[in-house]
Amino acid sequence: MTASIDPRAFRNVLGQFCTGITIITTVHEDVPVGFACQSFAALSLDPPLVLFCPTKVSRSWQAIEASGKFCVNVLHENQKDVSARFGSREPDKFAGIDWHPSHLGSPVIDRTLAHIDCTVASVHDGGDHFVVFGAVHALSEPPKTKPRPLLFYRGEYTGIEPDKNSPAQWRDDLDAFLTTTTADTWL
Repeated sequence: MTASIDPRAFRNVLGQFCTGITIITTVHEDVPVGFACQSFAALSLDPPLVLFCPTKVSRSWQAIEASGKFCVNVLHENQKDVSARFGSREPDKFAGIDWHPSHLGSPVIDRTLAHIDCTVASVHDGGDHFVVFGAVHALSEPPKTKPRPLLFYRGEYTGIEPDKNSPAQWRDDLDAFLTTTTADTWL
């Protein structure tokens, strides 16, 4: 038997985990659609897969599911207004937002840190959300400047500056890391 978990306490504990903010977009019936999404992650390198988790009642998710494709737009720290707009119930979230179509036709929001162009590979039940696996078809180039990501922590926007004195192994030697690391080492 599972103990009863207070929803507010659960939300407060989950708020201790810092997340990046993305905008998931598509075009459905010739109309651009999108929503702000914190529950996004890399899933697999081979094949290249990502995942995101929309609520089951999301109208944006219904449009993405119908189109079968989406683009993940990774926001930088100066795009709080973009996050707020796509996190709202505003009927035209793209009003005043500059964008262009991705390779697959989904909206790429201008001046984001990165974008990942995907098709829906599979959808799984996740309680009051779906877990959507996306097959990656195209990527943006890394930015030439090093803007910081827009992050969400304890219910507020925040930012972070990487510690340049302690680079992660994957930053310095990604190819060697990938060829010498197996999935078993992460378990």
